Amino acid sequence: MSSGRFAPSPTGRLHLGNLRTALLAWLFARSTGSPLHLRFDDLDTGSVRDEHYDTQRDDLTALGLDWDGDPIRQRDRLDRYRHALDRLRALDVLYPCYCSRREIREAAQAPNRPLAGHGYPGTCRRLDATGRAARDASGRRPAWRLRTEAASYHLVDRLRGEVSVELDDFVVERNDGTPAYHLVTVVDDDALAVELVVRGDDLLDSTGRQLLVADLLGLRRAEHAHVPLVLSPDGERLAKRHGAVTLPDRMARGESPLDVLRFLAASLDLPGAAEATGPADLLPGFDPDRLPTEPLVLPVDDLT
Repeated sequence: MSSGRFAPSPTGRLHLGNLRTALLAWLFARSTGSPLHLRFDDLDTGSVRDEHYDTQRDDLTALGLDWDGDPIRQRDRLDRYRHALDRLRALDVLYPCYCSRREIREAAQAPNRPLAGHGYPGTCRRLDATGRAARDASGRRPAWRLRTEAASYHLVDRLRGEVSVELDDFVVERNDGTPAYHLVTVVDDDALAVELVVRGDDLLDSTGRQLLVADLLGLRRAEHAHVPLVLSPDGERLAKRHGAVTLPDRMARGESPLDVLRFLAASLDLPGAAEATGPADLLPGFDPDRLPTEPLVLPVDDLT
């Protein structure tokens, strides 16, 4: 059976935008009778905090959101990601990249740069064996990028309709040997039989990269529904500095988890939001075609 998933990174408490996306992922899955998986994207060990596996599970449970099976941790699945990297290497579509972020930023700002319009300017794509050997001798460890042959990827998003997203040569293995997001998320979604990926629309631009990886590996090409973000009053993505953005913050203001659930449901124009006693009460009136497509901008008074 196909399934859905919610895949937070355990780097902090879930904020209202995360919880809103989690509610939508739950509604999309449960409205079609599909399983929902909870997957922790935790390969960025420098920012992951062990306590937030528990805090994020607790916040979801407090809102009445459940999932099927045990939560999945990407750090436990490294073997399958490395197997996928080996398959890409066998296809001869990867090359080593020695560029630092500063060098990429400076190259991208240079006039008449190659591959104009792409995020990565293709610097290391043009290195010959001598150039690579010189960089290896300097001790700089490379990341590995996937060589793309098209400037864009066309897809149909469940909420956004037809979209063309830009492609560049993107990293699939970081220079510390860690498999990168654009690879691992595709491998996991295929293994879990994910049919529809529900996530924030700030990730829409990266979707073409992931679908390209799926195509190369012969994996399932999940559909996507990129949902509007919740923004601060100044139009930025929510962060702790903006005030009462997490469930404990809201409870400190005197709100209950049910109040927060109803608020999130009302922000999505879901029928029955005011009377809901749990997420299941929202299922009869859930219609993806009626979901808002503009971000929710929280007023200052709602965050203090």
